[in-house]
Amino acid sequence: MPIRQLAPETINRIAAGEVIERPASVIKELVENSVDAGARDIEVVTAGGGLSLIRVSDDGSGMEPDDLMLCIERHATSKLQEDDLFNIQSFGFRGEALPSIGSVARLEIASRAGGAEDAFAIVVDKGSQQPLRPAAVNRGTRVEVRDLFSATPARLKFLKSERAENQATTDTVKRLAMAHPEVAFTLVTGERTSLKLLGQEVTPKGLLARLSRIMGREFQADAIEVAGEREGVRIAGFIGLPTFNRGDASQQFLFVNGRPVKDRLLIGALRAAYGDTLPRGRHPYVALFIDLEPRDVDVNVHPAKTEVRFKESGAVRSLVIGAVRHVLEENAMRASSRGGRETIEAFAPVGAGGRIPIGGADRVVGFRSPNTSYAFAAEMQAPGGFSEEVQAPLTALEGTSAEASAHADPISDDVLDRPLGAARAQLHETYIVSQTRDAVVIVDQHAAHERLVFEKLKRMLANGGVARQGLLIPEIVELLPEEVEAILERAAELEGLGLVVDGFGAEAIAVREVPALLGQCDVRGLVRDLAAEIMDDRDQGVLTERLEAVASRMACHGSVRAGRRLTAAEMNALLREMEATPYSGQCNHGRPTYVELKLGDIERLFGRK
Repeated sequence: MPIRQLAPETINRIAAGEVIERPASVIKELVENSVDAGARDIEVVTAGGGLSLIRVSDDGSGMEPDDLMLCIERHATSKLQEDDLFNIQSFGFRGEALPSIGSVARLEIASRAGGAEDAFAIVVDKGSQQPLRPAAVNRGTRVEVRDLFSATPARLKFLKSERAENQATTDTVKRLAMAHPEVAFTLVTGERTSLKLLGQEVTPKGLLARLSRIMGREFQADAIEVAGEREGVRIAGFIGLPTFNRGDASQQFLFVNGRPVKDRLLIGALRAAYGDTLPRGRHPYVALFIDLEPRDVDVNVHPAKTEVRFKESGAVRSLVIGAVRHVLEENAMRASSRGGRETIEAFAPVGAGGRIPIGGADRVVGFRSPNTSYAFAAEMQAPGGFSEEVQAPLTALEGTSAEASAHADPISDDVLDRPLGAARAQLHETYIVSQTRDAVVIVDQHAAHERLVFEKLKRMLANGGVARQGLLIPEIVELLPEEVEAILERAAELEGLGLVVDGFGAEAIAVREVPALLGQCDVRGLVRDLAAEIMDDRDQGVLTERLEAVASRMACHGSVRAGRRLTAAEMNALLREMEATPYSGQCNHGRPTYVELKLGDIERLFGRK
């Protein structure tokens, strides 16, 4: 078959297949054009999931008649200075979107330039261009797309339901609105206004207000501001506390030079920055904005421009990890406000019509009737109070405590002002109850001490090694032959972590020394867990590359266990050390170490407010 030149209509449809995947792709291109035109108010209207109608109206700079004629030609753009593809400072620079849309749908563009008396419109119907004609439109541009993919009906069968397409459109507009808080956005899907956002000031406060409208009001209460700069790369935005997380990554929003992206480098950097502060399978709330010189990032990697390539990827990754870790450490004591609120709501009375809101008009104090049930998980046992014996803080946690009494020492004002306050009781030998100026704090002693031990082990590893203590009688641990082999292969690395082991036949090992910090830990359980972990990652390189994971496992076995009675001094020492330890708001597995119940919420629960 001889080689021939493709017709312009076919070329445009091929380009449309690259640029226009679904209605949301069209909306993305059109809204980006509006932002490039300096619009401060953008309205998006769709019908039939975007297949019947897409209308994007803005109050931007508009176009003169000559520009209106030229904008529907392929590779025609006003956004490249001297054809420099390495200095891209706008969004729709490729000049393919409008002619591509016009090749597969009916496209009408009406525009009025700033200061012009007349407006004009042009129509492209499935690749067929109609003459320029007068129009009635205010300053700015209105683009209407009807019967999308009518020229390529085969594409229609790959689209999802109207509801799914509307959701994709909403997600697209939300991302663009996050990147441009100064712009007001209105989204109408069908006959429903699904999104209406007012313009905000270009400040951290204005950005957080815009983010909370999109990511939820809870994000505003649990968000931490991130800001930093290194080697010409700037990072800004907000991230959620580790204890404020969800089961999917749908609330992770990343932007590069104002462009929403899904970049594996940035996602990996986020995962590394949060590290062990998140439970397995959970994801943080994130909205981060990376800005750098246009010449240092390639935004033309993919036709949809959702992927980027950094010139200095290592510097970008390092900045993201460093900035996020820094603010997480600074806010180490904060736990999600949602934890306390959900705890209070768990105690709310439940009637026939469902749970009664705390502080609502229908709240009930006490028992309403014999039919009313209360959502207490279990009746609390009488607290044992503090142990009378006073030991050195956190130095004798493995010893036997004395009998408890109900006596508790008076609380000094300075302790009440501390984040975790003063310990008042220990419940079920597991939970420490403390009092602050305006709240009650419940601490999981095992989870909290686990984090403290873990952070100490990490500091020892960073300083060259873990102090060891010898066992008077070596602990013999029976394992499977393959587990013994795996442990002995890594014996030298385990010794650097403070665990000294030798072979003891084909199905056992002898543990001679353990990390001194762990004290009287469960040696057998520790070794078995380490053996399983080494077996799982036997082919993933040397163990020293995963030091923190191993240290986390050791800390779990060396921490104060549930069921251990603590003295008043021990509990208060635990609280003080938590206040001074990074990431102490969550344990090594990402679970919260404490819950704070605000006094006002408790008073509303009992009808005192």
